[in-house]
Amino acid sequence: MADSFHLYKGLEVYPLVYPHVATRPGFAHDYGQGFDAAVRIREPHSDSAKARSRVFRLPGERPFMSTGEARRASTAYAELLIDANESGNIWDAQ
Repeated sequence: MADSFHLYKGLEVYPLVYPHVATRPGFAHDYGQGFDAAVRIREPHSDSAKARSRVFRLPGERPFMSTGEARRASTAYAELLIDANESGNIWDAQ
């Protein structure tokens, strides 16, 4: 399966979505408990240098109720981080 990403201001944005409650060995996933999300922001590949990458967990106290909602929030959060750090460095952002 290919990674799903989009480019935003020259950076690759990868939404990361996972079940809110960890799956216990021998049991099925419990998607009814919702989903948590993070986002990976990465420089595009280049032949001359290794691409930098960083993962940011989305803030929030409640899980998302669908994977689509979590993916949209991840993408929006990445764009907010990139915009807020245009003059600075996304790799040093908190």
